[in-house]
Order: sequence, then structure tokens, then C-alpha cells
Amino acid sequence: MENKSIIIIGAGIAGLSAGCYGQMNNYQTHIFEMHNMPGGLCTSWKRQGYTIDGCLAWLVGSTPGSDFYRIWEELGAIQGRRIIDHEEYMRFENAHGKTFIIYTNIDRLEQHMLELAPEDKEVIKEFTKGVRDCTRIEMPIEKAPEVYGPIDGIKLLFKMFPFMPVLKKWSKISIQDFAARFKNPLLREAFPLIWLPEFPILSLLMTLAWMHKKTAGYPLGGSLEFSRSIERRYLNMGGEVHYNSRVIKILVENNRAVGIRLEDGSEHRADYIVSAADGHATIFDLLDDKYTNEKIRGYYDNLPIFSPLIHIALGVNRSFEEMPHSVAGLSFPLDEPITIAGKEWRRLGVHIYNFDPTLAKVGKTVVKVMFPSDYTYWKSLREDLDRYKAEKEQIADQVVALLDRRFPGLAAQVEMHDIATPVTFHRYTGNWQGTFEGWMITPDTWNLRMSKTLLGLDNFYMVGQWVEPGGGLPPAAFSGRNLTQILCKRDKRPFVTTVPQN
Repeated sequence: MENKSIIIIGAGIAGLSAGCYGQMNNYQTHIFEMHNMPGGLCTSWKRQGYTIDGCLAWLVGSTPGSDFYRIWEELGAIQGRRIIDHEEYMRFENAHGKTFIIYTNIDRLEQHMLELAPEDKEVIKEFTKGVRDCTRIEMPIEKAPEVYGPIDGIKLLFKMFPFMPVLKKWSKISIQDFAARFKNPLLREAFPLIWLPEFPILSLLMTLAWMHKKTAGYPLGGSLEFSRSIERRYLNMGGEVHYNSRVIKILVENNRAVGIRLEDGSEHRADYIVSAADGHATIFDLLDDKYTNEKIRGYYDNLPIFSPLIHIALGVNRSFEEMPHSVAGLSFPLDEPITIAGKEWRRLGVHIYNFDPTLAKVGKTVVKVMFPSDYTYWKSLREDLDRYKAEKEQIADQVVALLDRRFPGLAAQVEMHDIATPVTFHRYTGNWQGTFEGWMITPDTWNLRMSKTLLGLDNFYMVGQWVEPGGGLPPAAFSGRNLTQILCKRDKRPFVTTVPQN
């Protein structure tokens, strides 16, 4: 059988996954990446001896036997990697000196919540039952929905039928709406802030269920090393990555994608063209808006996206031994509100990486603070580079001063600071509006399915967070895997997976 060729635009997790599974199935794949390294948004960077992690907080499928573990094995991402399972998801302090600890063990969390808010026993029991119910759910990820036959559909129905009441109930309630059920002021305040308030509470239940089962741990070493491991797997199978190669056009002949044109003017051709790049840029720029319709425009005009971020990282000459290790850190109230990039904040969330010794030297720690922000604000500001830099420095100074109040002496211990804005995210990854995770899911969109193809354009596919609402690493990985199943079915060849033998 002739080995067909695939060009993949983007070496993020979705692009690397598509490349790996393409190589496993005897396609000749080439990845073109505008940056000089793999990973896309799953990345880390070094500043003055500190490694700043830009992505991983937990990895679904971190242990054998869990739903996604096999995929990470196939991609060579999990082998030999030390995983940390934190006892706490995060801590939430209020202005009255009370602390709500979101434990990752559901029994411990339930006991703690009942001690804090006995008046909310009924709601607490309902919530923790929801988490326990979710521990029994196994996600159907082995086979791409696009290649299901009638028998596959029946099997899926039987597998998921016992969990349908759970999924239906919890997917229709936002975290913010559920929080309103609590009588206790601490829980009412905390719940919308420990997660995205617009999200279906099902997402929180599932995450806590995975953490309770210890199948969503933190891989030591950071995000870039995680991405590098998948890159190594891809290269070892004969794949090729072309870095510093920005694609400016997808070549189309007779409504058939046939190749790409790079910024340097060179053209490259293949049997299939796959975009694992930004969705908006792909559809409206690389394809000149020629294969859109009302439905696709509606996505980009109306669907909510994850808010872009201001990402402040500090390198601190301090071990923070007094702070418990946690998935998402600490949220504490401010004595007075502050204004960051035109928006007022009354709380500060801080993530202290005192659990990963690979990110800093002994006795030193990376500390991160993030604020949702507006892309247009920063895009406009960056037109005056001096003002842009001054604003970033001012934000860093504000954050250091606030942290110094909570952790006395910290200001004098700061050895490094690094500020990334939504414009930074856009510049390095090309992601629309500088967002970090594409489409945000809500109770209205939680089960939204998007096509990997565009109407009227043959031999072209999309993978990644712009066709997998909710984003995240597992959807990116199985997006590339599912695409390869689609191509194998089209080319009448069996879909094959392998696990590297180290």
C-alpha cells in the first residue's frame, strides 16, 4: 500500500499527536511550526536560573488503568515520569480569617465542608455524592466518534447508560448557580472562585473524581519537557518537524487542499493537510475565509472563549516550606482593591511551585499569579512599547507588594520576575485573542461537537482546541488520534497503535 503524506501545521500537543499516530499508521508526516520549539501552549521557559511553567497543573490519565493513560503511553509522554498527587486542590481564605481547603480526597473534603458549614449538610452531601458518582465514569475515548458504526453506537449506549442521569443533572448547572445553594457565606463566596464560575459543575466533579482516584497528578519537570517527550517519540518514528516555519497560506486546487506556502515563499505539498494551529487564523487567513458558513462564523462571533491572561512569574529565594503543596495554590482577600489593566480585583490567587524541585535550585521557588485580562487592551497598549513595558513592570511591582504583605520578607527575596500578557500568548502561539484554551464550555455548550472538516474543502482537517470545546491536554491528544482513525478508515487501512519499548 502506498504511503500517503500528511502536512501538519503546528507542533503543539494536537499536532504532535497527529504526527505520532500518522507515523504509527505508515503515513509520511511533516510538521511545520512557526516557533523554534514544540508544545505550543504546553510549554515552559527559563529566566535567570528559574523554569517558569506555562501549562501543566494536573494531567488526566497520569496512572496506569485510567482512561487516558494508554494514550500518553502511546505518545511516549508518561514513561519514566515521576507523578505527584497533591492532597489539596487549593486553599481559599476569606476576610474573616476562615479557610476552606479543597482536599483531593472526597471523604476528607466532605468532612471538612460539614465542619465548616453544618447548615449546608444536604447540599454538601449532594455535591460529594456527585463526585463519587463521577469516579465510576469511564470516558469513551478508544474509538473516534466519526468512525462509529451502528454496533459501536449500541455498545457506547450500554456503557454510558448508567451514568446518563449523573451527566444530565450536573452538566446543566453552572458552578456559580450551584454555589448560590449554600447558606454558608464562606462556601458561597469560594465555589465560584475555585473554578471558572460559568463552567458546568460537572467539570469540577469530574476533576475531583480523577484526583480522588489519583489519576490526575502533576508530572515533575514541567510542560516543555512533557512536550519534548512527545516530540522525541515522533522523531524516533521517522517524523520530521520544521521549526521557524510560519505557514501563511493553505494551497487549494479545485476545492482540494494540496499544500502550504511558508513565509519565505516556499511551497510544500501532501495528500492531506491538517491544521493543528489557531482556528480563527486557519479559517479566515490561511484559507481566506472561502470555506466558512453561517454556523462557523457563529462560533467565532458568539461562543465564549477562555479569557486571556496576564501571567506573572516570580523567582523567589525562599523555600515556602510552611505552605502545603497543592494543585492550584492559595486565594486570599486584599486589604484594599487593586486595579490591574483597567480591572478591579479584591482577591489574589497565587500558585507556589514548592513541590517541583526541577524548576528552581534548592531553597528557591517559582511563584505565579495570573489575572484574566482583555486582549484588545494589551494590543492597543503594545503600539507604544515604552508604555507597554511600563505597565508590565507596574503590575509586577503591585503583585510583589501584595505578596509581601501575605508572606513578609518576600519582596527582598525576589530575584526574577517575568510578565506575559495576552499579546505575548498571541505572539508565540498565534492563538486568537491570546486565549490559552480555546472555547470555554458552559451548561449550554458542554456537549457541543465540532467538525474536523470544512464544507466544500476536501483533504483538509483541523485538530486541537478549536474543534474540541473545553480544550486541555487530553482532548488535544485524542484529537490527533481520532483524526488518524478517520484517515485510516478513508484509506481502508486498519488503525494501529504502538507503545514505545524503552
